[in-house]
Amino acid sequence: MSDNTKVKKVFKSASVKNVFKTIFYIVVAVMIPGLLILNAMQAERYMKIQREVEELEKKQIQLVEENKKLITDISLLSSAQRIGNIAENELEMHKAETEEIVRVEMTRKSENK
Repeated sequence: MSDNTKVKKVFKSASVKNVFKTIFYIVVAVMIPGLLILNAMQAERYMKIQREVEELEKKQIQLVEENKKLITDISLLSSAQRIGNIAENELEMHKAETEEIVRVEMTRKSENK
């Protein structure tokens, strides 16, 4: 081989290496901003979901407090003393005396008649 062809091969291999190096640098240069953009998008989604979770936790606390209040109201409204007062005063009811109680007994009819 002549010196000229050796020089051409060296330049060819050097230029191929340079092309691959350039392509690699371009890919890296494009990937870094792309990854930064993806990171920003993920951070935005995370913040949005975190706000939703905080709102749901606040709503849960509010509902638990409301539930406690309703349970208290139920126990107050269903007390025997309150019901007795309403029956006597508003509905003019009274406790039945023994002679006022009527018992009704029902017998089953025979199915084979």
